[in-house]
Amino acid sequence: MKHLFEKYGMLFTVAGVIVVLDQWTKWLVRTNLPLSGTWLPDSLEWLSPYARFVHWQNSGAAFGMFQDGSMIFAALAFVVIGAIVYYFPQVEKHDWSLRLAMSMQLAGASGNLLDRLLRDGKVTDFISVGTFPVFNVADASISVGTAILLLGIYLQERAAKKEQASHGGPNHPSEATSE
Repeated sequence: MKHLFEKYGMLFTVAGVIVVLDQWTKWLVRTNLPLSGTWLPDSLEWLSPYARFVHWQNSGAAFGMFQDGSMIFAALAFVVIGAIVYYFPQVEKHDWSLRLAMSMQLAGASGNLLDRLLRDGKVTDFISVGTFPVFNVADASISVGTAILLLGIYLQERAAKKEQASHGGPNHPSEATSE
């Protein structure tokens, strides 16, 4: 058991917290807002042109893309979840950005998969910002996880270049040959 926690503790802790938050917020929306209904506290009414909560259903991918592909996306979610669970233990412990990104992407895929399986292939969306497509916590988790992944890759490449330069990499003056 200890070995499993060492391998997967971060993955399932981060993903579990996000999935619980995702499912709880979706439940709140389904319970308190009629389908297509909107809500914003009276004190924030001035925000309504820019941000509000809207009860929406989505049978496609994140942000409303590829409508009516719910079963394809459910199958794809299983593949993504399996790949993340398989590859996560192979990621070095110090690679926090990749580990966090994978945890967030697992959470997003799992949160929306739960909706697809329990709600006739439809995912509950409710966060509406400007003219951007309506989304949910799971969609945001996938997007933020992707941003963290890209940031991590950028920072690793930058550190590698800095390391290479400080150790006399290819174009370093100490490598010059004289004839």
